[in-house]
Amino acid sequence: MMNSFRFRSIFTMSNIKEIKAAVRDEISKKVANLSAEERNRQSEIVKRKLFDLPAFKNAKHVSIYLSLDTEINTEPILRKLFEDGKRCFVPRYRKAGMEMVELHSMDDWNTLPVTKWNIKQPSFKDQRADALDLGLDLIIVPGVAFSPTGNRLGHGAGYYDKYLSKISKQFDKFPILIAPAFKEQVIDNVPTEETDHKIDVILHAD
Repeated sequence: MMNSFRFRSIFTMSNIKEIKAAVRDEISKKVANLSAEERNRQSEIVKRKLFDLPAFKNAKHVSIYLSLDTEINTEPILRKLFEDGKRCFVPRYRKAGMEMVELHSMDDWNTLPVTKWNIKQPSFKDQRADALDLGLDLIIVPGVAFSPTGNRLGHGAGYYDKYLSKISKQFDKFPILIAPAFKEQVIDNVPTEETDHKIDVILHAD
């Protein structure tokens, strides 16, 4: 786990946005320095832990992010979702916010267009089922840093926190939130604001 003294000194800064930016920069550098072999090793451990969770086994409607190279690899998780007959929903981003729309198969995943940020996502021309119409049992959430107590630091756009707020207003039952993470992303303290949602389960290699 990252040295907490360094982050205590960062936390004395007055502006929470600056604090978050400093933590993002520090963690992003650590993850970028991981070899492809190490990322694959940790991704495999996290995948096995996820598959063993009752929350994963029992979920019927699951939302999952489509990973970049600097994130825990979610492709094997996608395959497992389809093998188990679960309905899978993935992010579709636009300036106004994020929606979760249905992904039908690995063939569907293979043909998704790639955005300018190098993220696969369904085209806005595609008519797909919306998770807000059907409800979600489980959301697999990305992030930059996490604390053992469930605090999450995202990439800064607020897409997930805004989406989770929509869910909390629309449904009586809130989905379980699980975050796959490299062990380098788990630190003692994560700066948060009132609008930040906590994660139920953080899965990492340690």
